[in-house]
Amino acid sequence: MTVSTMRLTGVAAACALISTQALANDPTLTNPAISAVLDGYYQSAERPMAERVEGFGLGHTELAMSANIDDMFYGKLTAIVEIHDGETELGLEEAFIQTLAMPGGFSIRAGRFLSDIGYLNNQHVHTDSFSDRPAAYRAFLGSHYFDDGVRLSYVAPTDLYWTMGVEAFKGDSMRAEDEHGERNFEDLGVYTAFTKFGGDIGDNSSWQAGLSYLRNENGRMTAAEEHDHAEPEANEDHGHDHSHSAQYTGENTYVADFVYKWAPSGNYKYQHLTVSGEYFRVTDFKPFEEHHEDHDGHEEHEEHGHGEGGKDYQEGWYLSSVYQFSPNWSAGLRYGEVDTQMMHGDHFDPQKLKETEVSLAWHHSHFSTVRLQYTNQKGTNFDGIEDDNVITLQYVMTLGAHGAHQF
Repeated sequence: MTVSTMRLTGVAAACALISTQALANDPTLTNPAISAVLDGYYQSAERPMAERVEGFGLGHTELAMSANIDDMFYGKLTAIVEIHDGETELGLEEAFIQTLAMPGGFSIRAGRFLSDIGYLNNQHVHTDSFSDRPAAYRAFLGSHYFDDGVRLSYVAPTDLYWTMGVEAFKGDSMRAEDEHGERNFEDLGVYTAFTKFGGDIGDNSSWQAGLSYLRNENGRMTAAEEHDHAEPEANEDHGHDHSHSAQYTGENTYVADFVYKWAPSGNYKYQHLTVSGEYFRVTDFKPFEEHHEDHDGHEEHEEHGHGEGGKDYQEGWYLSSVYQFSPNWSAGLRYGEVDTQMMHGDHFDPQKLKETEVSLAWHHSHFSTVRLQYTNQKGTNFDGIEDDNVITLQYVMTLGAHGAHQF
């Protein structure tokens, strides 16, 4: 696999940034948990809005370190190494602190971290049962949304698991397209609120459901008429964007999610089934056309003209089922759709992408996975793609002290 000249010393130094979601063996600053996740692949064709390109490539490779800072705080740093156009890219996905001893079930996280909206977003992509996130995630959250900000969360003292929280983020990766560079964006751009609840069903099953809301102050498109000539507001070549930015935005995003897990006697090691799904609805994405004041002197906005040719919302969903039928083998099936609107001049064109995915994975241990995946993609005027069949061969290998994954 070709990897452009990469100096591991530089990466290792920059990667005093990595760790795991759970505290493995109570790591401390003098004995931190250090890990790496290697992700390599071969893919027969490109997919819309996906980070993997055709041919051999380096996927979402993680370098991480985490530790208890003291009895009050926990810290984590996660760096990502990827290959794009022959260039080695090093990015920072997580760099946060979190309280450990706040009273009453509250906790605060500050820095750069994965938002807790939806089901998949707060999980690292190497934990997925498929090579890429569903199309709805790639369209509305840039595959997985991480940002600089702060979170306040609360776990209720109830028999039924119930947590809730609010977040505030900088929001740069969620900004609507501004091809002319003339827009004044809000510095504090994204606010979220979420709640999740779940429990057990006997000894064999468990479940979780959640509702999330994301407010994006910079999510509306800019009206094309504000410029001398009308051009499409969104990037036509979404499939080649590797910036982890959302491709389709709006002021309001609503997410509903659920997951059900089954394992004989609760033992996931030898056999288990996971069924999950999420629904996204994005509203208020069309540009403001007119600005005027009401009788009280407050500015009002009015949408006009651009409403023709498309719905006033965008949506996406997926349903996934993964069955591990032996300690070393699992099979997955996932179907998803995303409906978006592309602005062209003074009107919107509807787009739809449908993806059917089948995966077969071999796990020699919890730390090594080799996956073969087939994807059938069908697009109705979606970013100019053609219907295609895509084959992906992927490995995911974990080195070092890697903690438990979330539910």
